[in-house]
Amino acid sequence: MNNSHRFTQTSVGHFIEHVGVVQGWAAVLMGILSGSIPWFTMMVVHKRSRLLQKVDDTMAVLHTHAIAGSLGGILSGLFAEPRLCNLFYGTYGEYMGLFYGLQMGEARTGFKQLWIQIYGILFVVAINIIMTSLVCIVVGLIVPLRMSDEDLEIGDEAAHGEEAYAIWGQGEKENSTKYGVGQIEMA
Repeated sequence: MNNSHRFTQTSVGHFIEHVGVVQGWAAVLMGILSGSIPWFTMMVVHKRSRLLQKVDDTMAVLHTHAIAGSLGGILSGLFAEPRLCNLFYGTYGEYMGLFYGLQMGEARTGFKQLWIQIYGILFVVAINIIMTSLVCIVVGLIVPLRMSDEDLEIGDEAAHGEEAYAIWGQGEKENSTKYGVGQIEMA
């Protein structure tokens, strides 16, 4: 799946997900932003950041899920419309986005909703850290989580018997696998 298709899915997902508490125009804007900002962070920021260059994020999960999801949550905290929140939550005026709160003289209520969104994001991050750590600890008790230094030097060929990314037809021109064509090592 190419990156533009992945971001289109993310944008459509945010459009559908937040339609319940935001107006249609805001949902469209949120979809555009949740497609373009994660793309920018992946294609520009990630390539310029020394820290992000050290992170093994082959599937761009940070950008397509963490950044896009956080952006959707924060934008919901900005654009949540009081009447739609009333339909969703059943109480009028208790929940509204910051922009509506400022417009209606209810800035405190708007900031409250924005904080709820940020709190939700932080909660999800904490749960992900805890659960991923637990899974890694359990898996680490069964099998090593890291390849040996020798296998790391060889790369994916050591683990899978093939080159990971045959870019620009390299895989067709060079047979770099340790097995002949059509041969598979049986474990």
